Amino acid sequence: MFDFLEGYDLLGAFWVTIQLTFWSAIGSLIWGTLLAAMRVSPVPLMRGFGTVYVNIVRNIPLTVIIVFTSLGLFQTLGVTLGADSFKTINFRLAVLGMIAYTAAFVCEALRSGINTVPLGQVEAARAIGLRFPQVLLLIVLPQAFRAVVGPLANVLIALTKNTTVASAIGVFEAAALMKTMIENEAQVILISAVFAFGFICLTLPVGLLLGWVSKKVSVKR
Repeated sequence: MFDFLEGYDLLGAFWVTIQLTFWSAIGSLIWGTLLAAMRVSPVPLMRGFGTVYVNIVRNIPLTVIIVFTSLGLFQTLGVTLGADSFKTINFRLAVLGMIAYTAAFVCEALRSGINTVPLGQVEAARAIGLRFPQVLLLIVLPQAFRAVVGPLANVLIALTKNTTVASAIGVFEAAALMKTMIENEAQVILISAVFAFGFICLTLPVGLLLGWVSKKVSVKR
């Protein structure tokens, strides 16, 4: 029944998808946290940059961003991100594009968590002499992260599914293999079902796990 899978590296394609998701998630969390810090910063220039970045990037289709990393950064400007092979360059460019895009949503999720921290705690921290970076790192962000585990889980699931866009610049992940198989095989429905099941296996456990974590670490108000 599944003879059409022979000759195709299905596990390898999904492994690339997992790697795309992992590195993009790490980068998005770091950059998104910095953007959230900018958006609540007392410095107008940083606050303005964070606001403009988020409002622009989250309204640009991810495909446009990913294609720009290839055509704009690599082919026009010669940016290779330290890679020496076309395959690795495309992978790193795809990760960069997904970080730039997903960080905007991480930022907004974190900002909503920051808004749940009582203002009295911030004022008390300032009263004892803590500066803004100290207040943010020691008081605000730890509570904000606990409050937004659920929304961040949704962002991670969306990121996993968005990795399919990387095929637009030649990254051979799950969606690229699916396209190749559909072009070469007649079992379109079965092929689609196999890849749909693969993505369910990637996203459903993550959603259930982080949903459980969200309940465990949520801040009681």
